[in-house]
Amino acid sequence: MILYKTLLKDGYAEQIIDKSKFIAYTCPVESREEADVFITGIKAKHRDATHNVPAMVIGDKFQIQWASDDGEPQGTSGAPIVQMLVKEGLTNLAIVVTRYFGGIKLGTGGLVRAYTSSAKMGIQAAGICTVRDMYLADVKMDYTHLSKLQNLSQNGSFDIRELIYEDMVRAVLSVEPEKKEELRLLIANLTNGTGIIMDEKLEQIKVPA
Repeated sequence: MILYKTLLKDGYAEQIIDKSKFIAYTCPVESREEADVFITGIKAKHRDATHNVPAMVIGDKFQIQWASDDGEPQGTSGAPIVQMLVKEGLTNLAIVVTRYFGGIKLGTGGLVRAYTSSAKMGIQAAGICTVRDMYLADVKMDYTHLSKLQNLSQNGSFDIRELIYEDMVRAVLSVEPEKKEELRLLIANLTNGTGIIMDEKLEQIKVPA
């Protein structure tokens, strides 16, 4: 089950528009506090900039939506970024678009396009992923079954998240929650009933879009 879309990792992008330099920083976050720390850090890094425009959307239902124009004309920078994020269905992320003024005024429409296009470039650099509920099984099995397990994973019915090499091999496997019984049966058949599920749980996992 897909819970929401967010960023895969931090992103960075820059562009020059009519001699003004726009730098976009994007970051996946889990809370307002985490977003505030990220925004404060970028503002400190570019304290000499003309503007540092922050924006954030947080919550699987976009519960927190916040932005500032940071001295730009009202509604021309921060708010359009938030609107773009919600329209794209993206959440749990913070963005700062830094501007170094180049001497040419862009006008209201020009500012909206400059800030939103810069934010989009930062998002593209970070990559988009979906966050899903997944069933994880930590399976202990004999090494003789490992190559067949790896071959079976190639068809996409389950993923091998981690392999731990001990006296026996431990494989952390993941599938959609509704397929957990299929995975248990597969493990039993593959190992002739000798595979042991050491631990199992539901976890939210990022999957590249």
